[in-house]
Amino acid sequence: MFTAVVLMVLLLVTGWQVAAGGPLAAWDESVSRGLRQPSPESRGGGWAQPAADLGSVAVAVPVLAAAMAVFWWWMRRWWPVMCAAAAMAAVPLVVVPLKVLFDRPGPVSGSGYFPSGHTATAVVAYGCAALLVSAVVRSGVVRWAAASVAVLLVVATGAGLVRRAYHWPLDVLASCALGGLLLLAVALLSGDRGPGGRRPAGRRPRAWPVPGSPGR
Repeated sequence: MFTAVVLMVLLLVTGWQVAAGGPLAAWDESVSRGLRQPSPESRGGGWAQPAADLGSVAVAVPVLAAAMAVFWWWMRRWWPVMCAAAAMAAVPLVVVPLKVLFDRPGPVSGSGYFPSGHTATAVVAYGCAALLVSAVVRSGVVRWAAASVAVLLVVATGAGLVRRAYHWPLDVLASCALGGLLLLAVALLSGDRGPGGRRPAGRRPRAWPVPGSPGR
């Protein structure tokens, strides 16, 4: 509950600052100008372009689909898979109306940049993939590694988006909060008591790790 409150407050504060043109939004734009590439409209972009592309549907969704397939093959439970798929489908349903509502100008041109769809896609896809892997494996090291890789991929996505001037930092931060709320919903709804098919004999299911909960 505490984690959900923090994420909700973060999302509301960033949205309020962007909508009101507050000091946080002004600082955000000033920082972004110092971080982005001198010529972001040029092709290439070094490491930033591949990093930004990690948040594209073409890259992130296949990773989630592979994790869903592994989970289903090993656990024979459809409910967690459906929850992860629903969270991924919810990203554009939430992000697109917010983009229209805030209509924030981009770092270079255009409008409708708040929040970042690529960042939200990365958070949900890689986060759900880590949750699915963590539910299958018994090794704490592997579960820690899955969560760490997911975080690194999201950080790389956000850094690439800011560096390439595709988004302001607050766009990325707001989408991290939004994606985090979706991940919390998936983790809470996809426990062992959720509906699903029979589990294979000898494969005891693991409780899903809920972010912010002790002992998980």
